[in-house]
Amino acid sequence: MPVTPFPAPRSLTTAPGGAALDAPVHVTADPNLPPQGYRLRTGPEGVTVDHRDALGLRYALRTLDQLRAGHDYTATGYDISDHPDFPVRGFLLDVSRDRVPTRRTLARWIEILALARFTQLELYGEHTYAFRDHRDVWQDASPLTAEDLRWLDARCAAAGIELVANQNTFGHMERFLRHPRHAHRAENPEGFERGGAHRPPSTLQPTDDNAAFATALVAEAAREVRSRRLNIGADEPFELGRGRSAERVAEQGVGEVYFSFVTRLMAPWLEAGYTVEFWADVFAEHPELMDRVPPGAVPVVWQYDGPRLLSEVIDGDTPEARTWQRLGADLDNLREGFRSRGKLLSEACVPFWVAPGASNWNSLLGRIDNAVDNMLDAAETGRENAAQGFLLTSWGDHGHWDAPSVAYGPVVFGGAVSWSLEANRDLDIAAVLDDHVLLDEARLTGGVLMRLGRVHRDLGVPLLNGSPIARALFPDPAVPLPALPAPEALDRVAATLAACRDDLTAADPAAADGDVVRRELHHAVALAQFALDVLRARAAVTADAGSVPDADAIDPATARRLLRRIEPLLVEQRACWLLRSRPGGLDDSIRELDRLRHQLTAAAHA
Repeated sequence: MPVTPFPAPRSLTTAPGGAALDAPVHVTADPNLPPQGYRLRTGPEGVTVDHRDALGLRYALRTLDQLRAGHDYTATGYDISDHPDFPVRGFLLDVSRDRVPTRRTLARWIEILALARFTQLELYGEHTYAFRDHRDVWQDASPLTAEDLRWLDARCAAAGIELVANQNTFGHMERFLRHPRHAHRAENPEGFERGGAHRPPSTLQPTDDNAAFATALVAEAAREVRSRRLNIGADEPFELGRGRSAERVAEQGVGEVYFSFVTRLMAPWLEAGYTVEFWADVFAEHPELMDRVPPGAVPVVWQYDGPRLLSEVIDGDTPEARTWQRLGADLDNLREGFRSRGKLLSEACVPFWVAPGASNWNSLLGRIDNAVDNMLDAAETGRENAAQGFLLTSWGDHGHWDAPSVAYGPVVFGGAVSWSLEANRDLDIAAVLDDHVLLDEARLTGGVLMRLGRVHRDLGVPLLNGSPIARALFPDPAVPLPALPAPEALDRVAATLAACRDDLTAADPAAADGDVVRRELHHAVALAQFALDVLRARAAVTADAGSVPDADAIDPATARRLLRRIEPLLVEQRACWLLRSRPGGLDDSIRELDRLRHQLTAAAHA
């Protein structure tokens, strides 16, 4: 049977008669092909490769390797023409929400990214780099060092991937601002209120001194890599205009104050010839700024829920939608997915990128259906509006409890649809994982990842940016669970988890991290089963009409039984973490479970 390589090419035909396994490969550079494009032909006459550039040649030879692995290679001739939809296909891995990967884990990511034809890797940075003058900020984080970045840069270059420095510079600066010597930099040194909860200071005051401070942070990482592109972040400055900049924002407008600061952050890099990415969440809400984007600056439009889920939550005027509205979310823009902002930027002739999410965070098991829908929306909108980049993001909210392998499926799908949307729209993700990533002869592990990734839907409580399982484990008063799953839904999901556990026992992933994948997924199933029991216990409580009881309303005997199960789960969580990640940040991540533990303790002594 003919081989369909991964990613599926935009054009593939076969004919009887293949090439010998040792047939010489005749390679020709063809400047008329699209960038990164190639044409590969095999047959009785031998093998020919026409390619536009170095990446085109790399992808042609990787495709040839996959064809040769097919049992009928010598009996089947192939004619493949291929090139990408998006010139830049990037992956962003959050290394700042406590989980800093080991070098072995980073090397594994490079293998998978190269397979999926990503051209760029970014490690999202806040405090987890060993900045020369800021030891107090990173000393407990097991940070990446200059040597780590140089090593990673070399590994990426050898795989045809560009390592791009990434350092946030405006919002999400909590880890700096919590230290007394940096508190004066905060927009609100005393913190702020959001969603009915008090939050620590997270946003830099937009001053010249802070711009210089943030630029110096970016420079420390940027000088260790070869790329002439970098990402300054600058997203979610929640406090902007609500503290020290209030008077200025009242006079000039939030868009003007925001973009003036971001322009100062970009200026030295643009002058030096860099391309500078920045998040477009605030920028895209101010059409008056569109004609002020300097050459070389690239707004990146992010959106992390797919159109189907957004429609289900927002169109129904659900409690979940109202929660996000209270947090300041623009539901009208959310409802449009990537389209409203993509169209706005395209009509203004502003080059931009799209950034969907892997939906691994706030889920424990992933949300694969949402990730697929989100990535399809990004790829479709990006193609329609001539976006030059597709940046898949994998975040680590609430301490990055999800196992790295939960993001494997979204990564192979994201790489495939950003390479060629129409050829890969219906990609069999489980098969790709088993055949190319996990090497599971039993062909079970890929299916387990897909089934676990759909559990959030089976619980029947649609949520934005998360799953009921994660909200059960990490309750947040600002984003409460709007309803409890029905008993029959809990039963269905429990059966799915049990079946996945059995399949993991029978699975046989031969990849270098295969045993780690099985162990971390077994543990993820155990955590999910614990979360289901927390939800069952809450459902057993008679609550006031229209309310959802907290864990501290659970009956004392059940609360005590649940408490006894926590410590063994934490022991295994620590063990699994250390198989993939550095020890710094682990204690902070474990503390994310404290609120649930305290609720259960209160209930146990009621």
